[in-house]
Amino acid sequence: MPIFDYFTFKVGGPAGFGIKSVGLSFSKIAVRSGYYAYDYSEYPSLIRGGHNTVQTTVACEPVAFTSQHVNFLIALDQSTIELHKDELTSDAGVLFDEALNFDTSFLPSGVTVFKVPLLKLVRDAGGSEVMRNMASLAASLALLDGNIEHLNDLISEEFAHKPEEIIALNHKVAKVSYDFVKEKFTDKIKKVLTQKDKVVDQIVLTGNEACALGAVAAGLQFAAIYPMTPTTNILQVLAPLQEEYGFIYKQPEDEISALTMALGASHAGARSMVATSGGGFALMGEAYGLAGITETPVVIIEGMRGAPATGIPTWTEQGDLKMILGMHHGDFPRIVLAAGDPKETFDLTMTAFNLADKYQGPVVLIIDKIICEDNQSFQPFDYSGYKLDRGKYTREKKEDFKRYEDSKDGISTRSIVGSGNYFNANADEHDEYGYSSEDFDNRNMQMEKRNQKLITCANNDMPEPLLFGPDDADVTLVSWGSNKGAILEALKVLPNVNYLHLTWINPFPAEAVKKRLDKSKYVIDIECNFSAQMRDWIRQQTGVRIEDTLLRYDGRPIFAEQIIDKVKKVLGDK
Repeated sequence: MPIFDYFTFKVGGPAGFGIKSVGLSFSKIAVRSGYYAYDYSEYPSLIRGGHNTVQTTVACEPVAFTSQHVNFLIALDQSTIELHKDELTSDAGVLFDEALNFDTSFLPSGVTVFKVPLLKLVRDAGGSEVMRNMASLAASLALLDGNIEHLNDLISEEFAHKPEEIIALNHKVAKVSYDFVKEKFTDKIKKVLTQKDKVVDQIVLTGNEACALGAVAAGLQFAAIYPMTPTTNILQVLAPLQEEYGFIYKQPEDEISALTMALGASHAGARSMVATSGGGFALMGEAYGLAGITETPVVIIEGMRGAPATGIPTWTEQGDLKMILGMHHGDFPRIVLAAGDPKETFDLTMTAFNLADKYQGPVVLIIDKIICEDNQSFQPFDYSGYKLDRGKYTREKKEDFKRYEDSKDGISTRSIVGSGNYFNANADEHDEYGYSSEDFDNRNMQMEKRNQKLITCANNDMPEPLLFGPDDADVTLVSWGSNKGAILEALKVLPNVNYLHLTWINPFPAEAVKKRLDKSKYVIDIECNFSAQMRDWIRQQTGVRIEDTLLRYDGRPIFAEQIIDKVKKVLGDK
């Protein structure tokens, strides 16, 4: 039975029927009706076909993740009912086109089946089969007491670039479907989306969108992105904004070109970024080290997915951590951050640009498929306090300019081509001017200077990790990335549990983490990978050994219900 006081709506069927747009529209309607929303999608690694779903969880209070339990299901094919029957609550509703005559004999007796002539309604309105998703959404709104005017507004916004007759036709299809259900199922309507008097101002967006907007807010000047699931939508957001915000977006031929292009732009003074996934980042390895030794700023967004090799490219995982921390040979400062939701993605993207400039090297921001592609509602992001920090950077000509001059904090003054400050940007070990040098005193100095940056960064910029829940708890959960949402939902019903959320991975807040874990009564590490990579990193950095884990690596996220079951089992065993 459901644990949480919220409502989950799900639509499933084959690709090509606008399933994702139905889920997003439902989320936006919920928000405009005064609620909070989170939507989660699943789709196979196919160009077309396969089983696709989107589910939206709606609540009267902020909701950070979705549920394993479904209250209302739109089935666009028979397999949707069969695949998701066990997710349905005892009083759930299932809606489908009556002409398809799906078998529902195996559903629990408390489930209500709504057979609606969706295709007939669409054709009677003058529409085509592809508009069946619009009809099903409108029918669902009627059953859930939703406001059709919100749907009409979304249609006008979504099809603003289309001819007026297309907008009018979609309005007509929505109206006839909505009115039909209102009249036929009057006694079955549930007040789920009833319009609230007070509506909180919110936006609905994914982590990809938040990342792109955070980059623009941080003063992005150049982006080179080769499309790769799940970060592709970052480039789709950035591309049409170039002229308005004065940056250049380039789609290169591969990921190797992407990072080398970004380094070239950064060498010329532009704030630069790339975005990719694990396979693409693996190709960037040599350029990653080049950024390290030439001390060239660049922001790298790494959106994790199922691996190794091509793996399961449209599903989620957190298996890239060790690769990111160890990518490229040798020692150089790798600053690595990890976001837990779209809001953190927005904030940490802006932070990453400042850190890249300040510490003159690559900064990796890790996200994952769940963050990249799931929509969540937030109050509009406030970045008025953000200040662009370019660090030790000059365009003024200086006599005897030493680009790689020794310094106590590890940071030399940086300049750019065309300023009159001449230096070599050399992939070999080099002296203070950039000329190749194998002198051992110089090598020691340059290695120590570069790696001092991590110490300086930790002392000056690294915050302590966030702790959610009571200071003293029976169980401490430790995690990172998109697990944050499910854990926060679980904490709502686990009063004696707290959660240590890690966003700074390297440099690592070792002292604060060790202090917290040493005082914890029982610790569980939660991750979406096979080998508990963060657990190992914590032990390496702090010496603390976490004995218990909750791991998932089948491409699906960890749900709050699973976390609750795990904690209850632990508390029952103590």
